[in-house]
Amino acid sequence: MSSWTFLTHHAHVLLEVAKNPDATVQQLADEVGISTRSTVTILGDLVDTGYLERERRGRRNHYAVVPTAPLRHPSNAGHTVGELISALAELR
Repeated sequence: MSSWTFLTHHAHVLLEVAKNPDATVQQLADEVGISTRSTVTILGDLVDTGYLERERRGRRNHYAVVPTAPLRHPSNAGHTVGELISALAELR
């Protein structure tokens, strides 16, 4: 069986932040199953494109999902990140 998945690492990081916005980078990386370096890069991508907001709290960053951000692919642009998170949360 091949090792591909339906969701990208970006989607998995976004979902983990939605589930636990106070998680450390290491915790996010462990949950997604990627390196901390990849996680930092993905968090930066998600902040830069407006899907997450980053707030510095002491020595740590706190991330918050922007639920009204539209999905990027043209075929999904009519839907928001909040809708995606809600849809996937219902499947748990």
